[in-house]
Amino acid sequence: MHDFCFTIPYGMLLIGGGFIGYMKKGSITSFAGGAGAGLLLILAGYLSLNAFKKKKTSTIAVVLQTVISAALTLVMGQRYLLTQKIMPAGLVAVISALMTCFYVYKIATGGNKIPSKAAE
Repeated sequence: MHDFCFTIPYGMLLIGGGFIGYMKKGSITSFAGGAGAGLLLILAGYLSLNAFKKKKTSTIAVVLQTVISAALTLVMGQRYLLTQKIMPAGLVAVISALMTCFYVYKIATGGNKIPSKAAE
């Protein structure tokens, strides 16, 4: 599975979560954090997708994805430990931890596998 297949939806989920946090609680911090992280992830996913289309691997995109998801894991994990609230801190921490593991796996295995021949 290619990283951009998960990264773009993950970024959209973060943007949506930030927007919901803003709408429900009026939290500009939620919106800014969700939108900022989400947009950076979508950008990284887009870079990775474009590199894949050119039959290349975008190391910078995967590293950016890893750093963002690891940071979210730490920040939201700490917030969950302080508040004990599953939504949103616990959920974002778990999803981000899973994504971090996926990105580390992608880095360890050399990134997206480029097909040697197009499917017919």
